[in-house]
Amino acid sequence: MEYEAFEDLEKGGGALRTVKDLSAGAAGGIAQVLLGQPFDIVKVRLQTTTQYSSALDCATRIFKNEGPLAFYKGTLTPLIGIGACVSVQFGAFHEARRRLEALNQKKYADSSLSYGQYYMAGGFAGITNSVLSGPIEHIRIRLQTQPHGAGRLYNGPIDCIKKLSAHEGVLRGLFRGQAVTYLREIQAYGMWFLTFEYLMNQDAKRNNVKRDEISSLKVAAYGGLAGEALWLSSYPFDVIKSKMQCDGFGEQRQFTSMRDCFKKTYAVEGLGGFWRGLGPTLLRAMPVSAGTFAVVELTMRALG
Repeated sequence: MEYEAFEDLEKGGGALRTVKDLSAGAAGGIAQVLLGQPFDIVKVRLQTTTQYSSALDCATRIFKNEGPLAFYKGTLTPLIGIGACVSVQFGAFHEARRRLEALNQKKYADSSLSYGQYYMAGGFAGITNSVLSGPIEHIRIRLQTQPHGAGRLYNGPIDCIKKLSAHEGVLRGLFRGQAVTYLREIQAYGMWFLTFEYLMNQDAKRNNVKRDEISSLKVAAYGGLAGEALWLSSYPFDVIKSKMQCDGFGEQRQFTSMRDCFKKTYAVEGLGGFWRGLGPTLLRAMPVSAGTFAVVELTMRALG
């Protein structure tokens, strides 16, 4: 699908376009958290412990032992943070896309992006977003996996930030698992945006319509499929990230590095260990990603 955004850059409209991208992304991020948080806590529990036999067993025991509100443990941090993350994702993606379109227009007199370039723009969005998503997800995982009741380690996100920073400092404590987060974000969002753009472009070409004429239902469906592609292509990285971010400190620490975590996971759990919790993740991905893209697309259309 061709865009004319490079003209905006030349005419001084790039700043306004970026504000619109960020606003649409923030709206999509809020929808993403509210739709996906119950699925996410089940995913994290399955990734980081072997005490549950299945996703259903995990969800049932959380509900029975901790109550229905437990499915929204640690929601405050992602509600604020993921809104910012998705805002950055879409802002960075569209900025990279516009730059690539301008480069193509100058070099080839055709602004259309190749699908490799869509992946590059998505990967840029991921690496930009990772600075926020790494610590935000670390806090969420700590809150989701801490013992229930009297054994609680953290009284909330602020207390969690203080204690993580006190253990090893801000960079080593709060940003634990950041290297594998970079790898996950590049691959995940490269595939996410690539898949969505491919499906949208094919629909527009097949039906001879403009992008903004594609129905909201189709936008949601393509967004949902993009969500499945995101997780299928990056899930092992996510498992390692979760394991490292719920690991202990000092003598209780199990993993010394990302490479060590990969080795030990394979030694103990085999290849299947890199895919634990995939079921609820894919179940979550469809509605969450569908809602995110639908809200973002509708917001961008409304903003013009």
